Formats: sequence, structure tokens, C-alpha cells
Amino acid sequence: MEIINIDAQTFEAMLSTVENFTKRMESLCRQHGDKGSIEWMDNQDVCQLLNISPRTLQTLRDNGTLAYTQISHKTYYKPEDVKKILPIVEEKRKLAKRKGKQI
Repeated sequence: MEIINIDAQTFEAMLSTVENFTKRMESLCRQHGDKGSIEWMDNQDVCQLLNISPRTLQTLRDNGTLAYTQISHKTYYKPEDVKKILPIVEEKRKLAKRKGKQI
């Protein structure tokens, strides 16, 4: 381990910078905190809600029908995006049923 000495004036300047940064971050969190508090849905949640298979869900992602976010190899969806595609999935289900298939 390496030890680095700094003078008091430099330390105070660094401390002041960190305190200012902390205040700005707290202010931003207060302003935008509620907007980021949505409950994200995972693959299982979406499949159950839409009554579709994981493969159908993959197709919806691949063709751009359903927006998603990937974090550490896990896929998440905003509930409002899932609700938007509900009519699309129902229409596809009807068309598949007419052809004697399932989605």
C-alpha cells in the first residue's frame, strides 16, 4: 500500500468539492426521485401477464415491439411498455387461433 501526504489546504479543497458534489446529487435525487421509482418487470412477470411463452417474448424484443433494458444479463421491462403491447398480443393470439395455432 502506498501512502500519500497532502497539505491541509489541498485536503480542504478536496473535501469542499466532495461536499458540493454530494449536495448537487441530493438535490437531483429530490427533484427526480419519484420518477425513477417504477417497478420493473422481468421475463417471468411479462410472460405471466401476457400469457405468452418465453420464446414469444424473445420475438417481441427482437422485432422491436417491446422495449426492454438489460442489466447484468437480466432483462427488465417498464410496466407501461408491457401494457401498450397488450392489444397487439391479443390480436396475434386471435390470428393464431384462426389458423389453429397458439402463441
